[in-house]
Amino acid sequence: MAHLAARSAYTHLVERLNQFPQGAPPSDLLYRVLSLLFSESEAELAAQLPIRPFTAARAARTWRKPELEARRILDTLASRAILLDLQQDGEQYYVLPPPMAGFFEFSLMRVRHDVDQRMLSELFYQYLTVEEDFVKALFTRGDTQLGRAFVHEPVLTSDQALHVLDYERASWVAQSAHDIGIGLCYCRHKKQHLGQACDAPLGICMTFGGTARSLIKHDYARRVDGAECLDLLQQARDRRLVQFGENVR
Repeated sequence: MAHLAARSAYTHLVERLNQFPQGAPPSDLLYRVLSLLFSESEAELAAQLPIRPFTAARAARTWRKPELEARRILDTLASRAILLDLQQDGEQYYVLPPPMAGFFEFSLMRVRHDVDQRMLSELFYQYLTVEEDFVKALFTRGDTQLGRAFVHEPVLTSDQALHVLDYERASWVAQSAHDIGIGLCYCRHKKQHLGQACDAPLGICMTFGGTARSLIKHDYARRVDGAECLDLLQQARDRRLVQFGENVR
């Protein structure tokens, strides 16, 4: 009975994750990933969270718990980068990000000892690369794809540059962002645990805005200014790395 109850909690969480435009196809591997990142009780609570950003008071009402207890749970999840905590108009909000781009990546954006990152990397590899359903659903289905490659700016001539919009340039994103966080590259960190890493630098993954503020707050990223971000961007280009980001303006 205990095993069935645990599976039910993670099933509810999977159902909640699949309310996002980009979800996570159910799989035994997915359940194993989620069981590493969430306890059974956390999975059941996270399954009840709203899609849009919410306050601790809202979570308390949903969970039928005192607000202080709800806030403690939310802050614990945020400290593990499962939730993002955001400040807006002087009030604290929380949001459950999708698996990707979201808490899948965040789980490997720093070295940590509260979760078996080697096991997590192996499970991610099997779920994302071997099974393929997740990646195909993420990048090949639907009218709008999750991610996009930025223009390779060094090859632009002056005439071509006139036709490239600012938000298509990685350099413009770096220069215009109010908050910039640098963490470990999820992809290469995962490959490092699998013994398949390339020699490109690890500490070069860039996040911006509210996501960056939350990750910086909980030591999943370090704060940098625009100049250092541009330097890292040039390092990435020098190593022939493609600039790839979320498909948002």
